[in-house]
Amino acid sequence: MDTPPAAAVDIAAARAMWAAYAAAHPERVRACPEYTVEQFGDSRRLADELLAAVTDGPKRATSELVTEFRARGDDLPRVGSHWVACDGSGSPRVVLRSIELRIGTFDEVDERFAYDEGEDDRSLSSWQSEHRCYWQRACSARGAEWSEQDEIVLERFAIVWPPELVG
Repeated sequence: MDTPPAAAVDIAAARAMWAAYAAAHPERVRACPEYTVEQFGDSRRLADELLAAVTDGPKRATSELVTEFRARGDDLPRVGSHWVACDGSGSPRVVLRSIELRIGTFDEVDERFAYDEGEDDRSLSSWQSEHRCYWQRACSARGAEWSEQDEIVLERFAIVWPPELVG
């Protein structure tokens, strides 16, 4: 990894952001009251870069290995679930809501999903190259080996908070 790991998330600030969202949209929270507090990537630089692709760019999808969820002790997301996405310094910046989920393997990811992830040149070949490197690195960091047959959670999301980013 070429940059330091992302800082720990600011749970108090994330709770405050969640409370503001929940007060503005109680019906959504009633439908799916759980939320997680997370960062993209495995470094401060990558967390900031990917979050900027969400807040200032086209990123409306993400992918994560099922084994990564299990390694953290997290449940898999469900449609309607929320997460507070934090930047590399751990500050919450946006609330995202899962709008579509599926599980697949590396070879089942298509051009459209790669495009919706909004990274690099948005091509499938770029998605494959970058994710192969990332998952090899992430698995190695926890003493595992990545395989193209590992299950991947393929998630599309919407920005739901703060109001100035919704749309």
